[in-house]
Amino acid sequence: MNSRNYKYALLLVAAVSITAAGAMSQAYAQQVTDGMDGYVKGTSGIYTGNPNECWYEEDGGMLPCKIDTGDTAWMLTATSLVLFMSPGVGFFYGGLARSKNIVNVLGMTLIVMGLMSVQWVLWGYSLAFGGIDSDANLFMGNLDYAGFNMVSPYAPLGEAGPCGDTWSAAYQMNAMVEGDVCSQGWPGTVPHQLFAMFQATFAIITPVLIIGGLIDRIKFSALVIFVLLWGTFVYDPIAHWVWGGGYIGGGSLDLDPDLSPSYALDFAGGTVVHISSGFAALAGALVLGRRLGYGKVPMEPHNIPMVVLGAGILWFGWFGFNAGSEVMVDGITVSAWTVTNTATGMAAVTWVLMSWAHTGKPSVVGAASGAVAGLVAITPASGWVGPMAAIIIGIAAGTICYAAIAFKSARKWDDALDVWGVHGMGGLTGAILTGTLASPHIWDTGDGIGAWTGTAEGMEQQAISIIGAAISIGYAFGVTIVILKVMDAVWPGGIRVTPKEEEIGLDLAQHGERAYVNE
Repeated sequence: MNSRNYKYALLLVAAVSITAAGAMSQAYAQQVTDGMDGYVKGTSGIYTGNPNECWYEEDGGMLPCKIDTGDTAWMLTATSLVLFMSPGVGFFYGGLARSKNIVNVLGMTLIVMGLMSVQWVLWGYSLAFGGIDSDANLFMGNLDYAGFNMVSPYAPLGEAGPCGDTWSAAYQMNAMVEGDVCSQGWPGTVPHQLFAMFQATFAIITPVLIIGGLIDRIKFSALVIFVLLWGTFVYDPIAHWVWGGGYIGGGSLDLDPDLSPSYALDFAGGTVVHISSGFAALAGALVLGRRLGYGKVPMEPHNIPMVVLGAGILWFGWFGFNAGSEVMVDGITVSAWTVTNTATGMAAVTWVLMSWAHTGKPSVVGAASGAVAGLVAITPASGWVGPMAAIIIGIAAGTICYAAIAFKSARKWDDALDVWGVHGMGGLTGAILTGTLASPHIWDTGDGIGAWTGTAEGMEQQAISIIGAAISIGYAFGVTIVILKVMDAVWPGGIRVTPKEEEIGLDLAQHGERAYVNE
């Protein structure tokens, strides 16, 4: 691309950034007369006026309901663990990439982390978790929380009531003082803003995963705009459908109102994170086309220790991903931790055995890929299955994801780092098996009735899980293709780098930097 086109791309990036920041700052400018951003000062913290948060009146001021400091400390830790997973993906992908492109892979990881961190605060969280005021909001939330307006770092979500009457009271180590006011809902033991930032880490890592299907080919400037568009028009709506009370999680898929299941089970993001990113990566690989020399020249991982390091970081961080999704500390938190580790170990062993039988040698890269596949597949099920079901899911993940990659290679789809095979198909496997293996014995409320029970409720749960996964696949794949096709048509020189740049390597061509410099 010539220098003029580079300037056009940079101007476009600057225009979008300035417009977004300017619009938000204008809409929620500080007002000296009422606190800041429309907030009204209370006697403790800053009262947001958010009817969905837990506040109560005392002595003429508004007080936030009590939070549980143990739950809050755990969720700060879990949020940090999930954020740490994104650099883990960067190392995992970077080791799998060729040495001439690793700086580009790590750079794309960092820029996605930065972009989505800001997008989530400005409008992403509001679109994903904003209230439902009309039928249109079943598709996407509103802008009530744009700029983190009405998102308190003091008050939890939920309605106010006696602390002793909360559903989580049985799990609290220290009894609340008589007369204390607590949230009666979920997640009612941690501040609203902490819940929002925990969700931010999911919004960050999802487009980071897509990078694996785009490496070696996409312009860095094009990726910047793609991530903002994809986060807004793909991730935010799907998160709203599943977790924000929309179509999939809000009861719209209820096939029989006389039976208890009314929504698809996705405890920690099998549909929201992995199906969406996996099928988006496949769409991106198909739109961009194959890399130069694909199938003709070696494109093997350049640094296997880095691959193992990345997989280890992901395994470690995933405990925040799955166990943290309970958003408190109780038996479900412990169970989710247990099944996460069990399924991951089983999937790693399964993948090694598959590759050993297939190639005659036990692959270390295969063990790392198998571990990630297990982590992916157990994600939606982690809150509803026990250890033995986790072993079944681990075996299924190792087998199906290995077969999916073989199928992809036979079709000559250049999903460079197998995002579709591991995350897309692993997420789909986990989503379906969640509907199959969910056990009402995990929750003391009897929640989660899978098809294995042989009941009508279990069969409905299985059907709803399949329908929810299918809707997410179609939407993520289709909208990603539209975004990339439109961008390719309007972007100066298209969104793919030139053949010369691809041959040189994107480290030098796009960044003017090298990972390894030999004096």
